[in-house]
Amino acid sequence: MASLSLSLGLLVLCTLALVHCDLDDSHVRVWGLSASNLKGDFLSQPDPYVKVWCGPAFGGMTSILKNQANPTWPGEFNFLDIIHKSVLKLEVWDQDAGPDNRLGTCTTTVYPGTHTETCHLKKGTVYYTYSYKKEQEQ
Repeated sequence: MASLSLSLGLLVLCTLALVHCDLDDSHVRVWGLSASNLKGDFLSQPDPYVKVWCGPAFGGMTSILKNQANPTWPGEFNFLDIIHKSVLKLEVWDQDAGPDNRLGTCTTTVYPGTHTETCHLKKGTVYYTYSYKKEQEQ
């Protein structure tokens, strides 16, 4: 039993060491979120908002903009200590009286530099800009 505990402990340490080695002392910034032609329920304009992740980190969500098929959301999202080639994910939602409806998901692998992205959903198009910089480059 003691050898099993020791083996598991070593496995955890090795895993933590690998994760630590993959961390990049970097920063991802996401801003300029907007959308066009979003479709809500049949009888009303959507009340859209966006949830943002970079890798496993949840960055938060935008404000909910009432009755907006072509919203522009203020603000930005910032992520620190990003693992190289992390995936940036944006989920677009329509707030409803019942459960909110997901209008679509945008994903992209982050690469160094500043990039303006266009993401086509089944129910509209999303636009955003992100930058990925190592701390030494800022």
